[in-house]
Amino acid sequence: MSYGSSDRRRFLTVVAVTGTMGVAGCIGDEEVDPEEEDPLDEDDDDGAGGDDMDEDREHHIDVGTSAGGTMDVGLAVEQGVAEESDMLSYSTVESPGYVGSTYRMNEDAFDAAYVDTNTMNKAQQELDMFAEDPVDQLPWQGMTVFPYSIYMMARDGTGIETFDDLAGASVYPAEPGYSTRATTLDVFEQDPIADIYDEMEIVDADVADAPGLMEEEQIDAAIAYGTPGVGNTGWVVEYDARVDVHYVQHTDALIEAIEGFPGAGLSIYDDDPAETFAWDQDIGTDEIAAWDLTVTVAFHPETPDEAAYELCRVGGEHGDTIRGAEERFTPEGPEDLVQGALEDYPFHPGAAQYYQDEGVWDDENWVVGDRDQVGEYFG
Repeated sequence: MSYGSSDRRRFLTVVAVTGTMGVAGCIGDEEVDPEEEDPLDEDDDDGAGGDDMDEDREHHIDVGTSAGGTMDVGLAVEQGVAEESDMLSYSTVESPGYVGSTYRMNEDAFDAAYVDTNTMNKAQQELDMFAEDPVDQLPWQGMTVFPYSIYMMARDGTGIETFDDLAGASVYPAEPGYSTRATTLDVFEQDPIADIYDEMEIVDADVADAPGLMEEEQIDAAIAYGTPGVGNTGWVVEYDARVDVHYVQHTDALIEAIEGFPGAGLSIYDDDPAETFAWDQDIGTDEIAAWDLTVTVAFHPETPDEAAYELCRVGGEHGDTIRGAEERFTPEGPEDLVQGALEDYPFHPGAAQYYQDEGVWDDENWVVGDRDQVGEYFG
């Protein structure tokens, strides 16, 4: 399986000529230097957790949360815990992206953090950035909070109809450093579509500039992504309003590539997909094939079992409370909290116990983390 960049493919760095009122509106998943100053108070000596526990609650957790949509969900979960738990308190701590949160958790900065499953898979397999700078301990699986489904759109007039037509086209897979971009390029590098990827001209630009670059015909095709039933992310909403686009029809080869990549899931939307993602224009399809980026709350291995169990219980039993503050939180019951779970990757014991109690545990494929073997779960 290849994760490297092709030497044959050109990467185009472009800057918008005209100013645009860009709305990034995406998950705050920029990759950052893990050596950057810790956002938590240096006086905290509790290892993974903070020490400002609410007097009336038995456990407290600090949770690293990226900016943008992820922060909105994190604050909603915090509100849900405040309203629905009498033994757990929860503090949102801003953290620089999913990769950054993985490194921060490795440094014992948080009790939990929002991390996508592709990043977790790479950390376990020591791929990409983790090949050069591996972590000593993995963030353990906790609960799914929302998905981003990613798919391809093309400007009208480009002649691009199917995925095969992207060979030779200028393709924008989101801003460098975004997990949506990394996951997209990982999928594109899989056989049997790697040869098409080799011929793409990948555009590097800020998401705030992308709608304008599409208007200026510097981008032929771009990814779109959003939470099903909620809508696309902000910069995609903006190009929807400014540029005539249509869905790039998936091929059997693209489906095979998605299914062959362990860091993403495959979803087929065939029930009014334009409405599913709240497009304002006719996108020319009645079916969308998407590769899914699953965002989870992952736990530090030393987080108390009772705290992890209680957070999962709030997520499983009080999703309506959380959605009242942020509709992007999608789980409606315990079974939804394990959607997209990674096989052969440790679950936090507290989370695992909750899923076992609720009858949604997969004993054949899932692993309960053992604190005596924290460094032994790498692939």
